[in-house]
Amino acid sequence: MITKIMKGFKIANQIKKKIRNKIKVKKKYKYRSPGLAVVLIGNNPASLIYIKTKINACYSVGFFSAYWHLSENTTEKILLNLIQKLNENKNIDGILIQLPLPKGINKINILNSIHPSKDVDGFHPYNSGLLYQGSPILRACTPRGIITLLNHYNINLTGLNVIIIGNSSIVGKPLYLELLMTNCTVTMTNTFTKNLKNHVKMADLIIIAVGKPNFLHGDWVKSGAIVIDVGINYIKKNHSVIGDVHFESVSKKTSYITPVPGGVGPMTVASLLQNTLEIYEKLYPDLHLKDKI
Repeated sequence: MITKIMKGFKIANQIKKKIRNKIKVKKKYKYRSPGLAVVLIGNNPASLIYIKTKINACYSVGFFSAYWHLSENTTEKILLNLIQKLNENKNIDGILIQLPLPKGINKINILNSIHPSKDVDGFHPYNSGLLYQGSPILRACTPRGIITLLNHYNINLTGLNVIIIGNSSIVGKPLYLELLMTNCTVTMTNTFTKNLKNHVKMADLIIIAVGKPNFLHGDWVKSGAIVIDVGINYIKKNHSVIGDVHFESVSKKTSYITPVPGGVGPMTVASLLQNTLEIYEKLYPDLHLKDKI
């Protein structure tokens, strides 16, 4: 079977181009640039790479990005005080706290302290609750990016059997709710699920986000399935990045598959930009910015 590679980086570039054009119009009418605050605590190597990518993406479309890089010893109180100041800053539209956080800082307290209207990651209980009700406003970036990717390739999700491998609150859980809104049948699993291979073999669409290199092999996948690989795993031995999918064996069975890198990652960043712009547009609506991206 000839599989189609779902090139997320190309779609993300198209989204960024549309955003860039909208911001040019705004600047023409003397509006300020959209502002995204990015906060990193510690020196996690992967987080440093993600932060750089996000900040560069902001500047590439004409956004302003304010960056705080705090030490590993930063206390929860200091971080909460910073978030409160960012909540009150009228030039900051979105607040992004890069995860994971160091030990000793309660992730729930931190994410819940971000004002729902500036919750660019879509993790606040208010925004999660709206997604649960089927009427999301700010959506988690990776799930939003995956849905956008599937829509771009005109994949009709209605009635499909979908399996999600990985039940994190960042990807798996919000993605589950996103997919329910498309009228497909969704099974949520994890690496501890009994007879996982048998569940996967029944799926029309497989989405995996477990952080285990080459976890999913071709003999798990039925012919013609669609596979979305969210995993990003750095291999020190040869300084390469691979996904959770054994691409060589799985791609022989699929109709569509995402590569790593270049698949879901760029779509996540594009969704971050979309969320930031949508927050901004609510503050500065006008006739020039009514078209959705």
